[in-house]
Amino acid sequence: MKLLEMKIRMKVNGKHVVLSFVCLVLGFIISYSYQLTQEEDNKGTDRQWERDFAIRDSLLKTEERNLQLQKELLDKQEELRKIEESLATGEQLLFNLVEDAENLRMYNGNVKVEGKGVEITLSDASYVPSEENVNNYIVHEGHVFKVMNELFISGAAAVSINGQRITKNSYIICNGPVITIDGNQYPAPFVISAIGDPKVLIPALNILGGVKDQLVADNITIKMMEKDRIVIDPVIQ
Repeated sequence: MKLLEMKIRMKVNGKHVVLSFVCLVLGFIISYSYQLTQEEDNKGTDRQWERDFAIRDSLLKTEERNLQLQKELLDKQEELRKIEESLATGEQLLFNLVEDAENLRMYNGNVKVEGKGVEITLSDASYVPSEENVNNYIVHEGHVFKVMNELFISGAAAVSINGQRITKNSYIICNGPVITIDGNQYPAPFVISAIGDPKVLIPALNILGGVKDQLVADNITIKMMEKDRIVIDPVIQ
């Protein structure tokens, strides 16, 4: 009986040992698996942090480069603006020089001038009383000078008398019923053509007590017309 009980106890104890061993191994496996999982998780976290750090570092470097490029772009734009200003100034200066040269040629009578303007005709008086001096009823160079000077003062770009271009070197001499302009004689009526703004030139002549009134007082017949197109040829050298 005792021997049987001992065998039974030995079998039970053997089972306990095996069960304990199995539990121990299972516990070790679970523990090892948990530890391995934790290590993998830690490694994954470390790798993720390294990736995040690398991305942030790359972004910072990219932003710094962008700022540098923006500064370079602004500097280049400023340089370009200065170059454009310099070119514009030079171009404007050249344009002004060309315009001044063209104006000088125009005032010297070296080039043909065309544009709108006015045409003033000065004629001798149609009636001369028998007891009066005929010289008091004809156009003299003084009358022509008055009209011509008023036109230039009012902004006329070019003036001609009976087709003869007037320049800064022109001279006008009266010789009885004719006047001599730069050596060429012209009889009355005297047609004075002027290129300029008619809205300025005609009122300048019509001003109260001005040129027109003075000519009428001297028995000179004066007619004024606006012209859409007047052509004044250059001086023949």
